[in-house]
Amino acid sequence: MKILIVEDEEKLAKGLKEGLEKEGFATDFVLNGEAGQLRIEAYHKDYDLVVLDLMLPRKDGLTVLKNIRKQNITIPILVLTAKDTTDDIVTGLERGADDYLVKPFSRKEFFARIKALLRRPKKSLPVELKIQDLTLNTTTRKVFRNAKEIPLTLKEFSLLEYLMRHSNQAISREQILSNIWDFDFDSISNVVDVHIKNLRKKIDYGNQEKLLETIRSVGYRIKG
Repeated sequence: MKILIVEDEEKLAKGLKEGLEKEGFATDFVLNGEAGQLRIEAYHKDYDLVVLDLMLPRKDGLTVLKNIRKQNITIPILVLTAKDTTDDIVTGLERGADDYLVKPFSRKEFFARIKALLRRPKKSLPVELKIQDLTLNTTTRKVFRNAKEIPLTLKEFSLLEYLMRHSNQAISREQILSNIWDFDFDSISNVVDVHIKNLRKKIDYGNQEKLLETIRSVGYRIKG
């Protein structure tokens, strides 16, 4: 899962980003409404959710919300607002917000709202993914092969889920970096190769059928 934060209070944005990453989400942030709208328009297919503050420089959050919904961009949006009047809340919801939080809020409530929005089905995505004898459950966050549980780190789990949702497709390192790591992650880093190596050891070691393939000059693929 990947989240974009549009928030002009840099300290808050960095704090939310840090907390989300500890929960296993790849997270980016921008500090003004204009940059937020441009990022959403260009990369909304790469994000699973947007956290959008209403009081933003260069373009306010309600305008950003209105503009992207006019373009039929349906990404879930959680609005953050220092305003707590009924009119402000209703306006945000009418313009297409999926939920809202009034500042100040607790981290516990923030994560609860995030997880509730992400549980809403976008395309009726299956909770359990199965490829041959490999099974991944997105709710329990458990992976099994030959009925034996395989312990994975958060990043390994996210990487495996992404590959399994695109089984039989050759996925480039750039696609993996864009969807599993930060937007600005160093594209020349070997972090993908290291995680693939560790993941391959865990899901393929000791099994006759190897599921995780390296596609020369392209990237990687899970055989369906």
